[in-house]
Amino acid sequence: MTEIDDVRVTRESYDELAELYDTTFRQPIQENPFDRAMLEVFAAAVGATESGPVADLGCGPGRATRYLDELGLNVFGLDLSAEMIGRARAALPHLRFEIGSMEKLELADASLAGIVAWYSIIHTPPHRIPALLSEFARVLRPGGHALIAFQASDESRGIQEHDHKVAPSYRWAPDTLAATLEELGFTVTARLSRTALPDERTPQGCLLAVRN
Repeated sequence: MTEIDDVRVTRESYDELAELYDTTFRQPIQENPFDRAMLEVFAAAVGATESGPVADLGCGPGRATRYLDELGLNVFGLDLSAEMIGRARAALPHLRFEIGSMEKLELADASLAGIVAWYSIIHTPPHRIPALLSEFARVLRPGGHALIAFQASDESRGIQEHDHKVAPSYRWAPDTLAATLEELGFTVTARLSRTALPDERTPQGCLLAVRN
């Protein structure tokens, strides 16, 4: 199957920068109180319904995967970049990491209790986001939870292109992404919208949604 150009660019960019990325973002993810709070709420929501596998899609070197494991979830990671997956496997040999595309998941219908997409939808062009979220809905069980983090638009609605340092990317207004999720069979149960921290260039957003 021919690889889509923007997917190839994203994969090759993260392969090339895997070591630098891993070094730059080596601090534990839970040191950011906002990230910690949303991941803990997600873990509690998944644990309150049923046990089952959780996929960290676009996992990179496994920072969120590590914390989700520490929170007691049955988690595995998936990423386009073979270099990122290699670093994740070396750092976390007790966890499962796979190379693959979150747009075409090799998973059975309704097989997951949860999905985390931690800043990993940002490189997907907006016209493909509905199909991507439909793929999330396909593999999630009814009542399963999805947690999506992203750089947020400055506007209350809409999408903005973003000069990401790795590959072309897009910033979503939380209300716009929430509406898209709800059109595709999700109910948004929590959202975080915040200003940028000193080491960030943009506002940040995070949505927690349940599969209807």
